[in-house]
Amino acid sequence: MPRGEEREAAAPDRQRLDKFLVYARFVKTRSVALDLVSAGRVRINGEKPGRPDRAVFIGDVLTLALPHATLVIEIAAFADRRGSPAEAQKLYAIVQPD
Repeated sequence: MPRGEEREAAAPDRQRLDKFLVYARFVKTRSVALDLVSAGRVRINGEKPGRPDRAVFIGDVLTLALPHATLVIEIAAFADRRGSPAEAQKLYAIVQPD
């Protein structure tokens, strides 16, 4: 089995931060995700990732300082592509402040 097929057959346990931001529809393109991370507007479990290719895992908490709002989310699943808004909402849960 070729490497690419083997990788797709297994359920992903991690995903690049920039891809997650696009697939979950927080940004439209990976270049916008790069800008967001480079500007320090994203945190993973309270820490600045430094690079947009940093791996994120299910259960990680992201803090996103977006232009329209600041969101705190927990990653619930990963996707293979950018889907509909309904599909994207299944990828994360918004963390409510106490």
